[in-house]
Amino acid sequence: MNPEPIPIAYIDGGARGNPGPAAFGVRVEQPDGTLVEEFSESIGVATNNVAEYRGLLAALEWARAHGHRALHVRSDSLLLVQQMLGNFKVKNSGLQPLHAKARLLVHAIGHVTFEHVGRALNAHADRLANAAMDAARE
Repeated sequence: MNPEPIPIAYIDGGARGNPGPAAFGVRVEQPDGTLVEEFSESIGVATNNVAEYRGLLAALEWARAHGHRALHVRSDSLLLVQQMLGNFKVKNSGLQPLHAKARLLVHAIGHVTFEHVGRALNAHADRLANAAMDAARE
């Protein structure tokens, strides 16, 4: 029996103004690049780092809701990736509760890996986040 392929979640968050109007985007793919699902949400006024974490939480909640026991997360936020890997401390008090919630979701899912990717490889998630910010302005 072949193990189920591990979905890949591309996540991005952004804020116009930092803090300013903010949103996140998530694109979930199969390992072969096939689109599984993509979604985004405007989150009001926040910093870009808060928006990045909200994108991570949305991806983790999606994986848990769909019964996945593993997820590979790709983000262009070096801060988020290094914090989730435990290499950087979470000093910002606004990020601490988001980080704690993300760690709980990682534990609930079982096996979550993190990879820092360049912006060019994260274009779909970036597009989704920007579309959500644009829609919130209208």
